[in-house]
Amino acid sequence: MTPSRDISRLLEIMAALRTPGSGCPWDLEQDFASVAPYTIEEAYEVADAIARDDLEDLCDELGDLLLQVAFHARMAQERGAFDFGDVVTAITSKMIRRHPHVFGDARGRDVSAVNAAWAAIKAEEKALRAQRRVQRGLPPEPPAGRTLDSVAAGAPALARAVKLQAKAATVGFDWPDTRQVLDKIREEIDEVEAEIVSGDRQAAAGEVGDLLFALANLARHLDVDPEAALRGTNEKFMRRFGYIEDRLAEQGRSPGEASLEEMEAHWQAAKSAAPAPSGDGD
Repeated sequence: MTPSRDISRLLEIMAALRTPGSGCPWDLEQDFASVAPYTIEEAYEVADAIARDDLEDLCDELGDLLLQVAFHARMAQERGAFDFGDVVTAITSKMIRRHPHVFGDARGRDVSAVNAAWAAIKAEEKALRAQRRVQRGLPPEPPAGRTLDSVAAGAPALARAVKLQAKAATVGFDWPDTRQVLDKIREEIDEVEAEIVSGDRQAAAGEVGDLLFALANLARHLDVDPEAALRGTNEKFMRRFGYIEDRLAEQGRSPGEASLEEMEAHWQAAKSAAPAPSGDGD
């Protein structure tokens, strides 16, 4: 089988990978739930390539993300639910429907008019989706009009936390002073420590979640993107740990052969070896 610019070749490859007997054992074992984390990871890889302004890498990462769409569509086709063509039909129909000022007779091309029309169309779509749920015997969606209903459930947890907090703040449910958020963080740390002492791992996990939520709230109050901040810290950690490995390698050793005290000394040296990029923190 040879590469091709035609999307049908990708679908053929996906079908071959999922064919019992001759397909790939790993691909055959997967289901929607097991593939979902890879789908999210690939979306982040796309975002990373964009952040690095690496268009060659972006092309490759977009291909990986497209593969995820083909993978899910193939599994749905095997269940007789829908196929890749249905996915394309659904999104093209939605884009045409939501852009009447481009594909229809609607007037008003300024941004405010377009946004208003978009919101109205989405509301109509939600009502129709609710009707279809009832027809299919599924439980109804939560009542419309609740403050947090518009925050997407599928967003990454950290980003969703910020959106939930920002939405609640629009109706006055928010700390008026950033120092109060810091107090809340200290309170959550104490509660985490208490559960560690108690030995209740499940309760400790819940308190860690509360602590992360409070930290996301602090980032919001400081107008800091917590995802970007954490990505920066991840890169900083990689640079400094790489420095540790390089220094140990000069001695013919690996981190596993060094004491924690030695590695901490190299870590401190890494902090002063080169100035941190702007906004990198300590």
